[in-house]
Amino acid sequence: MIDDRADAEQAALNARLERLGAALRKVEEEKAAQETPPPARKGFTHAMRVGLNAVSEFIGAVLLGGVLGWQADKWLGTEPWLLIVLLGLGVAAGFYNVYRVAQPRGASGADNLDQDA
Repeated sequence: MIDDRADAEQAALNARLERLGAALRKVEEEKAAQETPPPARKGFTHAMRVGLNAVSEFIGAVLLGGVLGWQADKWLGTEPWLLIVLLGLGVAAGFYNVYRVAQPRGASGADNLDQDA
């Protein structure tokens, strides 16, 4: 009698747990569906992120080269030669950074060396 009652309570508890688990899965699936952007926007977002990253890398390198050249010229009195040289190096570094950022993932030289071996 007691065992039947305990089994019935256990079965009722298991049924409630299964319904609760199903409801939680449904809510999580709905939340995940709302959070992920549509597939068409993923490509655009990625392209914008890579583009903005490339532009900021280029501008940062050019500005750093220019500021360092200007300051070095001020301190050493070699105006405008260090500004021209370091600004040129900044532009070269900026182009290299853009090239590096624009490469697809896994296309670096170290990965290619591992594949050849």
